[in-house]
Amino acid sequence: MIHRISEIIKKVVGGEIEFNISIPDQENFGHYATNAAFMVKQDPKVLADKIKDVGGDLFEKVDVAGKFINFWISPGELLKELEIILKSKKLPASNVSPQTINLEFISANPTGPLTMANGRGGFWGDVLASVLEFTGHKVTREYYVNDAGNQIKLLGESVMAALGLMPSKEEHYQGEYVKDLAQKLADRTSAGAEAEKVGRMAADILLTGIRKSVGNVGIKFDVWFSENKNLREGGLIAKVLANLEKAGLVTEHDGAKWLKTSDIADEKDRVLVKSDGNPTYFLADIGYHYDKFIKRKFDTAITIWGADHHGYVARLKAGVKALGVEPGRLKIIIAQLVRLVEGGKEVRMSKRKGEFVTLDELIKEVGKDAARFFFLMHAPESHMDFDLALAKEKSLKNPVYYVQYAYVRANSILKKSKAQPPSFKILKGLKSGSEWKLVRELVKFNDMVLQTAEDYGVSRLARYALDIAKAFHNFYEKERVIDEKGNVAEDKLALVVATRQVLEKLFDLLGIDKVDKM
Repeated sequence: MIHRISEIIKKVVGGEIEFNISIPDQENFGHYATNAAFMVKQDPKVLADKIKDVGGDLFEKVDVAGKFINFWISPGELLKELEIILKSKKLPASNVSPQTINLEFISANPTGPLTMANGRGGFWGDVLASVLEFTGHKVTREYYVNDAGNQIKLLGESVMAALGLMPSKEEHYQGEYVKDLAQKLADRTSAGAEAEKVGRMAADILLTGIRKSVGNVGIKFDVWFSENKNLREGGLIAKVLANLEKAGLVTEHDGAKWLKTSDIADEKDRVLVKSDGNPTYFLADIGYHYDKFIKRKFDTAITIWGADHHGYVARLKAGVKALGVEPGRLKIIIAQLVRLVEGGKEVRMSKRKGEFVTLDELIKEVGKDAARFFFLMHAPESHMDFDLALAKEKSLKNPVYYVQYAYVRANSILKKSKAQPPSFKILKGLKSGSEWKLVRELVKFNDMVLQTAEDYGVSRLARYALDIAKAFHNFYEKERVIDEKGNVAEDKLALVVATRQVLEKLFDLLGIDKVDKM
């Protein structure tokens, strides 16, 4: 619907004017609204009248609120839009240009199990990939395995210390999982062993566990990209360094090699190779994005990072620009911190000290759907409290239970009706406010998905699922689809079918199970 309104506005204002179309939170401001009058500097009322004339039957009403123009879609057009949504496996024609997209997410170092916090970026990336694929993009889901460098050596030392083969240090990784690794590697580790080799063996064991964990929660990856094998042993880091030196972008001082990022798009120069001759993580990341943009030729690369990487964004964009790649092609999403709250108190987490809740433990406690939906409800840029008690609640207070119960109710009605799915043309008989409220929520599906594909705001879809559930539960309580004699109101039954089908599409995108009973 947003695409249709946009085309009408463009016909009226002409040119390449940029404007926004949004879905107001309150329906007294219309089903849709635009800031076009701001952008073209026309009288909003005059512009609104022109848009209504060009839109014809699409609009039931066009009005202004200040300089905003608000639109109410006519009932007939709402039903046409609903029919399109129900019959389409893909979105109808839009202004989306298909791209090849690399979506890298989670990418937690293989120095410990996945924690609960890793679930936030994990579920977000998984759903974003589904949305982008649904809108026509070709997406590669990727996990960057940071299996080289100091943290691998430190992991090896931690295992050796647990075996009593070397003194324990404060910076070593702690916890039961390190003791478990030590037991598994005891027969392959001896005094004087090279810590990095031991660390690599331990990382392989942990990576096997990580693969299993993401599989258990329904997250899939197309590529597991190894820093050690694909970048270092493959010689790609050396190649990229040579290219940067040839381009005159590298300077040497204090025994180290620096990228002239201050000349590109950063506040100061950054180290590429340390004075001991070892490459920095920054150089490895530049090499990794050389592989993404130049070697594998992705149009766009999206990366989801944790909050501790916020200061790294400008640096990496400068590194990408040094490769001759437009920095805007790299999209970085920062996921803020998560607190697990239990009994009103925070459960502390620290991977190095071994004090953390694993993703597997969280799933065992609350279930995959609850964990997934709770994370998805919150935008990554906001801090989040994960309410353990609410996630375990088996009632309509629990958001995911509330949404799934709407689906169960719709299924139950359809089973009781013992009727073939009715034609959606008979929806023209709908009259009540609860019926039309539900229709208006259902027809937002395409717009919600398209907006999410544009701005990556996956939490929009979780909130939308709640809005549909609320509208359907209200419809269920107020309307009688099947009377005491078993007679079926076909118009209402058609709306139940529509609700189930839209929820099915939405659940598939969100990765939520379509349950039969609760």
